[in-house]
Amino acid sequence: MSGFKSWRLAFVSVSLLTLSGFSLFDSFLVPSPRPWEKWQIHNSASLITVDHTAWDNFLVRYVVIGDDGINRVAYARAKKSGKTALHSYLQALRRVHILNLNRTEQKAFWINLYNALTVAMVIEFYPILSIRDINRAWDRKLIRLQGEMLSLNDIEHRILRPIWRDPRIHYSINCAALGCPNIAQQAYTGRDLEVMLVRAARDYINHPRGVSIKENNLILSKIFSWYADDFGGQIGILDHLTRYSSSVLETRLLLSEDIADYVYNWKLNDTIEGR
Repeated sequence: MSGFKSWRLAFVSVSLLTLSGFSLFDSFLVPSPRPWEKWQIHNSASLITVDHTAWDNFLVRYVVIGDDGINRVAYARAKKSGKTALHSYLQALRRVHILNLNRTEQKAFWINLYNALTVAMVIEFYPILSIRDINRAWDRKLIRLQGEMLSLNDIEHRILRPIWRDPRIHYSINCAALGCPNIAQQAYTGRDLEVMLVRAARDYINHPRGVSIKENNLILSKIFSWYADDFGGQIGILDHLTRYSSSVLETRLLLSEDIADYVYNWKLNDTIEGR
C-alpha cells in the first residue's frame, strides 16, 4: 500500500504540472452544480416505489449491446414504433409525487428521466449524426414536473450532482454519444441502484473510451476533465479509477507515468441499422 501511495503522489505531481491548466479550462465548459432547493425535499420513511417497467421494456427492445462493449440505441426503429410507449412513460413520470419518495427512489427516478428525455429528444430530431446537432440540446425545457419546466442541464447540474454528490452518476446518465458511458439495458430502480452504479463505473473505466494506456501514458475520457471536482480533483480521480479497475488495469495504472490526453467521441450512439 505504501508503494501505491508513493506512486500516486509522484504521478499527481507530474500530472498537475502538465495538464492542470487543461483540466481547469475544461471544467469551465460545464455548469457548476447549483442545488435547486425545491427538489431537495424527500421522505426518508417512504416505502413508495416508482414503476419503471415501461422504460425497461423500451430499453430491452431498442438498446443493442455491441461487440465493442458500447450499447447503442436503434433510433430509426424507435422513431417508427417506440415513440408512443416512450411518451406514455414520460407522462407517467409526470404524475409521480417526487417529493414524497425516499432518496434512493428519487435518485433512480431522476436518472431514468434524464435518459428517457435524452432518447426522446434524439428520436424527435433523428436522423442526426450527433446530439450536438440539436440546438441547445441540454438547455431545452423538455418536461414539466410539479409546476416546473426542466431541462437536461437542470436535472444533471441542479438536482443529481449537487444533491447526491456521487461521481458514479456520470456513468448512469447517457448523452447519446459513443464516448459516453453506456445507456443501461434496464431501468434503474431503488432496489438495484447501488449494484447498477457499481457495474456502470466498472464497465466504463475498464473500457478504452473511459481509460486507455499508450506507452505508459494515460488517455482518459473528458468526463474526468469536465467533472474533475466531482471526482475529488486529480488525486481523487486516480483513487477512483483504481477502485473500479480490473486487476489488469490496476497493474497498468501503477506503471503509468502521466496523463497524456483527454478524449471524447461525440458521434451518435446509433445502431448500424440506423446509419
